[in-house]
Amino acid sequence: MYRSSHDPALPPSASTFHQRSTTNPKVSNIGGDAQTKIIQDRDARTFGKVPGSYKEDPLAYMTPRRNERVATLSEVKRDAPHVLQPTVLKPRMKGPSPRRDEFPVMNLVSSKNFVVANAVENILAVPKKLQQANKDYLGKEDYGKVPKYLSHVKKDIEAEYDYIRALEQQREEMNRSQVRQLDENDRGELIQRLKAKWESVNTEYQATTHLTKLDTIGKTKRKENYESELAQIEKDIEKLNRKNIMIRELA
Repeated sequence: MYRSSHDPALPPSASTFHQRSTTNPKVSNIGGDAQTKIIQDRDARTFGKVPGSYKEDPLAYMTPRRNERVATLSEVKRDAPHVLQPTVLKPRMKGPSPRRDEFPVMNLVSSKNFVVANAVENILAVPKKLQQANKDYLGKEDYGKVPKYLSHVKKDIEAEYDYIRALEQQREEMNRSQVRQLDENDRGELIQRLKAKWESVNTEYQATTHLTKLDTIGKTKRKENYESELAQIEKDIEKLNRKNIMIRELA
């Protein structure tokens, strides 16, 4: 049987059967220098494990806890009694019980006549002051005075107005520095150029005036464009004929 001198386990060169994500190139092992697979095989990476592999093994049931044993209550009391003590004690609501050698005070007799004593205390008592049903707001200390918080509010509003005025003044200064009067020579040159442009557009427009039937969209739009351009040039010339024209220089 023929046996090749090359290793059959080497990955193929210029192979495209290795794609796993977009981070890999489209073609791998172009030079044929790879000795192992470009992406190593992984068990159960696509379809999961073999059916039945997830079942529990009866022989390995609770093997990690097989040697552990829970101590009885008597063993805990004997070996580790601190485990049974509570970590936090609740506050005691009732007082302690009396001891055996403590006895209550008995056979106390008083000669006070509580009926007569109460009558004398009520007769000699100072009458209470009745509260006024309606408060007199006119007698308050701050009546008719401006609250203090209003002065703070006025100061804040005035500070905001000052800030807005400063911004407007700064904007006006910037606009004023960019606005200047148009020179007469420049104005005359602009008018001459606009008139020359008007002549050229009007010549092209007059060449199409003999067309009385505008049967295509192109002819209609061309005529409308000529008319609108001529009207705009006339408006620009009219504006330039005024005196004291102010222009703004663009930054």
